[in-house]
Amino acid sequence: MVLGNLSGVSEFRLLGFSEISDSHPLLFVVVLSLYILALMANTVVAFIISSDNSLHTPAYFFLTQLSCLDICYLSVIIPTILENLMVGTVSISKTRCAVQLFFFLFFGVAECFLLAAMSLDRCFAVCYPLHYTILMSSRVCKSLVAGAYICGTAVGLTAAHTLITFSSPLCGSAIKHFFCEIQPLLELLCGSTFSGEIQVIVVAVFAILSPFFLIIYSYIRVISTVLQMASAESQQKAFSTCSSHLLVVTLFYGTAGSMYLRPKYSYCASVDKFLSLSYSVVTPLLNPIIYSLRNKEVKGALRIKWRKINLVW
Repeated sequence: MVLGNLSGVSEFRLLGFSEISDSHPLLFVVVLSLYILALMANTVVAFIISSDNSLHTPAYFFLTQLSCLDICYLSVIIPTILENLMVGTVSISKTRCAVQLFFFLFFGVAECFLLAAMSLDRCFAVCYPLHYTILMSSRVCKSLVAGAYICGTAVGLTAAHTLITFSSPLCGSAIKHFFCEIQPLLELLCGSTFSGEIQVIVVAVFAILSPFFLIIYSYIRVISTVLQMASAESQQKAFSTCSSHLLVVTLFYGTAGSMYLRPKYSYCASVDKFLSLSYSVVTPLLNPIIYSLRNKEVKGALRIKWRKINLVW
């Protein structure tokens, strides 16, 4: 990975939550607790689905992939946050910063496209129930997941992000954030950053809006099909299969879109830290809870596993 001209800067300083240093011990406990809970919740969901043959369907295949992505996504960011809360300002080498930024983008963008694939699955299930097994075959599902990872890799390596962000001369080394994020890094670039901002927005449009538009189109088709159903019970059942996914999409895209689909002059360090915590910590914790608590099949499989564990002990 070519880092380009850093104007002699060999490392960055992550300022983290330096403005509220008195609250670091409390924040450390809160973030660590959320991290452990999110890891446990996503691991349990992935394990339950993979070990129960009745859940080996396209919808749950995608849910397993989402849980795995959330675990990786968390593990890229949270250790740095915890280190920052323990020692205050953290020094991070330019190589480590570039690697962290790449994986942050890779997992984040892959999740965007995975959520789009999940909406496509719901669309086919509701609109084309008789052809669903053909349209969402095992091969198609694996191809959609592979496509999500390819898009994540492309965005992570694209010049507008990992490469170009580090190629311009820098006028500082203090990052007003708790990990290597795009907007705080743009703050360090010397001179006009207009071209860099445009490139970030263009890539963000591809990575965030293109899968989002696919989700919108899928649910327009779903709503149109559901409204044509004669039975109110059928309508309620169809909507209930989509509600969990819609809630997750709203949480993820709402925070991610507010971060990247705006110019640099509107950047506010404190607000962006809160947004980053929302989509990097809170959302991965809520995803398995939303899907599990609103899903009878997952809850049923979880109860069966719990009974088996109790019998063993």
